[in-house]
Amino acid sequence: VQLVESGGGLVQAGGSLRLSCVVSGTIFSTNVMAWYRQAPGKQRELVAAIISGGTAKYDDSVTGRFTISRDDAKNTVSLQMNSLKPEDTAVYYCYAGGLVHIRGRGNYWGQGTQVTVSS
Repeated sequence: VQLVESGGGLVQAGGSLRLSCVVSGTIFSTNVMAWYRQAPGKQRELVAAIISGGTAKYDDSVTGRFTISRDDAKNTVSLQMNSLKPEDTAVYYCYAGGLVHIRGRGNYWGQGTQVTVSS
């Protein structure tokens, strides 16, 4: 099982980016998919999560600006980020929890993608 993120980059404040994460492997189901971020000198924090039924939750700092979505047929999770702020600058990580695959079950992380928002 591998999680591969894409879509990071450099954007000006107020701009938008869309992050995508593809889960490769023979996947049967995934309980929760999420995006975390880690800024320099800070702990990794949850940005947004979405469970298999579609219910999503967001950190207060991104509510109203970010939207998480998943496509279970394609084993993907995306994060649409609008109205970006310099404080959104971080490495963003994709996470898949309770993932059931052909060899078992586990929790998995992507390698991270850098998002930099300039003021």
